Amino acid sequence: MATAPAPAAPLAAPGRARDALAVSLLALIAVAAWAALWLWSASPYGRYLEHGGWGDAAAFAALCRTVPQGQYVVPALLHALAWVLMIAAMMLPTTFPLLALFRRVTAGRADAGRLAALVALGFFVAWLAFGVAAHLADAAVREAAAGSGWFVVHGWIVGAGVLAAAGLFQWSALKYRCLEACRSPFAFIGARWHGRAPAREAFRIGLDHGLFCVGCCWALMMVMFVVGAGNLGWMLVLAALMAAEKNLPIGRHLRTPVGVALLAWAGAIAIANV
Repeated sequence: MATAPAPAAPLAAPGRARDALAVSLLALIAVAAWAALWLWSASPYGRYLEHGGWGDAAAFAALCRTVPQGQYVVPALLHALAWVLMIAAMMLPTTFPLLALFRRVTAGRADAGRLAALVALGFFVAWLAFGVAAHLADAAVREAAAGSGWFVVHGWIVGAGVLAAAGLFQWSALKYRCLEACRSPFAFIGARWHGRAPAREAFRIGLDHGLFCVGCCWALMMVMFVVGAGNLGWMLVLAALMAAEKNLPIGRHLRTPVGVALLAWAGAIAIANV
């Protein structure tokens, strides 16, 4: 009697190999971003990772005078570069579940890799827009503070206020509405992917996911402006915290310990300066 043909399970191997390659590539990008930030912070130009020091260098000062509105444009562009590196290092790894699921949904398409890249691009666009807005707000506060002697003496109020706001935001309904969207990639993709306009839909998935990610993580990212935008130690702590909130089962239970810790930190700053 002839034997039955072997099962076709090995046919899935190419798909698993492509998924592994995609995850490896994303991990490599994140590692490269961390390495770039470390090298930048350890170099003689490390102070320019801190956006407050961008106007110190003669070369940058000359460039600011050359470019129209350069005193605003050049720092914003440099901030955007630093911010993109930070997002690649801190936030890109949190999108791995969404990207992995999207690649499975689009498996077999000739343009699957391009579509996944568009998802990542949309995610970066959302976070870059937030980064530029945060930089402009920070620059406005610094400019206002420069002309106020009271503000120079009491600048700690801004830091304590940011920490307190981040702590209170841990209990907000907005944070957890956005967080639930980030934690449900299947429903998120299902509501936006129809395959009728692949490029537009893929970009929208990344953009919307980035906006929801900003919605749940913006307050924690603002803590970077308190501890120092180039502080790699705090970047690692905050990146791990945001990844845990978005991807681990314990993420929903972190609101109280993190919120209390941030409020206590703000209170300690206030007590130390009153």
